[in-house]
Amino acid sequence: MLEALQKVDGEALRRWAGICVDGLTSRCDDINRLNVFPVPDSDTGTNLLFTMRAAAESAASADGSVADVATALARGAVAGARGNSGVILSQVLRGIADVACLGHLDATSVRAALDQAVVLATDAISIPVEGTIVTVLRHAAAAAAACPRDTDLAGVVSAAAAGAVDALARTPSQLAELGRAGVVDAGGLGLVVILDALVGVITGVAPDRSGLVLVAQVEVDPGPEREPHRHGGHDCEDGHAARDGSQHTLDYEVMYLVADTDETRIAALRRRLGEVGDSVIVVGDGDGSWSVHVHCHDAGAAVEAGLAAGRVHGIRIDCFALDLVRGDTGSSMSVPGRRCVLAVVSGDGAAELFASEGAEVLRSDEQVTPEQLLDAIRRLSCTEVLVMPNGALPAQELLTVGALAREDHRSVLLLPTSSMVQGLAALAVHDTRRPAVDDGFAMSEAAASTRWGSVRVAAERALTLMGTCEAGDGLGLIGHEVVVIADDAADAGRRLLDQVLGVGGELVTLLLGAKATDALADALADHVARRHPGVEVLIYPGGQDTDLVQVGVE
Repeated sequence: MLEALQKVDGEALRRWAGICVDGLTSRCDDINRLNVFPVPDSDTGTNLLFTMRAAAESAASADGSVADVATALARGAVAGARGNSGVILSQVLRGIADVACLGHLDATSVRAALDQAVVLATDAISIPVEGTIVTVLRHAAAAAAACPRDTDLAGVVSAAAAGAVDALARTPSQLAELGRAGVVDAGGLGLVVILDALVGVITGVAPDRSGLVLVAQVEVDPGPEREPHRHGGHDCEDGHAARDGSQHTLDYEVMYLVADTDETRIAALRRRLGEVGDSVIVVGDGDGSWSVHVHCHDAGAAVEAGLAAGRVHGIRIDCFALDLVRGDTGSSMSVPGRRCVLAVVSGDGAAELFASEGAEVLRSDEQVTPEQLLDAIRRLSCTEVLVMPNGALPAQELLTVGALAREDHRSVLLLPTSSMVQGLAALAVHDTRRPAVDDGFAMSEAAASTRWGSVRVAAERALTLMGTCEAGDGLGLIGHEVVVIADDAADAGRRLLDQVLGVGGELVTLLLGAKATDALADALADHVARRHPGVEVLIYPGGQDTDLVQVGVE
C-alpha cells in the first residue's frame, strides 16, 4: 500500500505540474466544449493547458527546493498565461509560491496556499460573477479550511478536490448562461483536474471522476434579465461581467507583460485599462513581472497604457470578430464548405501554437512526403484549403500535390511560407470573411514581409559561404544560407539578429527548438532590448529538432 506524503517537496511539486499538463491535455476537448460563457469560443481548455505547460517548463530548470520550484511555476504561468482562465490559474500557482517560501508545503501551509490563491484571484478580476472558476476555487479552499486541525495533508487536499467537485456541480444554477446550456463551468472543470492531480501525487491514487456529470439540464433562476457579457472572443472563465450588464461587442483581447515597474504605476495601469475596456486583469508573479489582460475596442490604447507603466513585452492581440467568423471553435476543420488552413510543422510546441491559432496541423518531425501532404488535404472536410508548407517540401513537389488535390473539386492555395515563423506571420492575418484568393494573398504578403533566419549548432566540420565551420560552432542562417559562424549559439544568434534587424523591424519572433535553453532565449531577447530599442520580442516554445531557434522579423 502506498504511503501518503506528509509534505510536498520540490520534486513532488514538479511532478504535480507534469501530471497537470497530462490531465489538461486529456480533458482539453471536454473543457473546450463546456465553454459557453459568455459566448461559445471553446478555448478555455487550450488556454489552461498552455498556461500550465509554460509553468511546468519554467519549473523544469529550477533548483530542487520547494520554494524555488513553486516560484518558477508561478513565474512561468504569469509569463505564459493564455486567456482569462490562464491568468486565474497563474494566481493559484502564485498562491502556492507565496506560502512555499516558508520552505515546505504540509497540511497547514496548503490550506494557507489555497486561501492566498482565492485572495489573489479575487483581487485580479474587476467584477466577480458566481458560477465560474473563482467560485470553484473559493469552495475548494473553504473545504480544506473546514477540515479538523489534525487532518493530514492527504485529507486536506482530498477535501479541497471534493469541495471543488461539489461547487462545480452547482455552477449551472449560479450562472444563467450555464443553466440555459445545461453545462458546468469550463474553467471550474480545469481546476478540478488540477486539484485531482495534486491528490494523486500526495496519495498515490488519483480520484475516480467517472461519475462526474458535465452536461445536465437544470432549473435556473436567472434573476433580472441580463444580456450576456459579449466580449466576443476568448474564454471569460474569470468571473467577469459587463459593468452595466449590457451587451458588449468589444473587438480585441489584448495581453502583454510589464516589467521595470512598481505598485503605484500598476494601480494607475489598472485604472486606465478600466477606462479603455473591460474584463481587466493585472496580476503579478511576485518577482517583479506583471501579466495584463483586457478586452477593448482600441488595442493600441491598451498597449500605450502599458508603455506608460513600464517595459512592455510579450504582446498578444486577438481579434474577436475573426474568432466568431471561424465559429468560435479554435479550428476551421470538420465543417463542410468552410475554409481550412493546413500547416506543416515540427515540434510539440509549434504544433500546439498553430492549432491554437485555428490551423490544422501535419507533423513534419520526420520528413514529410508529398503523399502524406495530399492525404492530409483530402481528409479535411473543407472545400477551400490554404496550405502553409513552411519549407517542408520543395516547390515542384508542392505543385504536384496542389494539382492532385484540386482534382477532388477543392480550392487549394499553396502559400509561400518557407519557415514556421513565416507561417505564424501569415496565420496572424488569416480572415475567413475575405474571399479565399484575397485571404491567400494577404497571408502570402505577410509571409513574404517576414525576414527569417535560424540558429544552429554545427554537427561536423563543413564548408559554407562564410568559410569553414567546425563541429560545435554556432551558425546563423538567413533563409537557407549560413551568414554567421561563431564560437557558440548565443553569439551566433546575437550577430544574426543584428543582420536581420539592420534594415529595420518592429517585431522579432523567436521559436525555440527542442534543445534551446532559457538562457539562450534570454540572451537573445536581452540583446534585442539593448541594441535595438523599441523592437518587440515574442518567444514561443517550438520543440523543433532542426533549428535551435527560428527567427522571424516583421
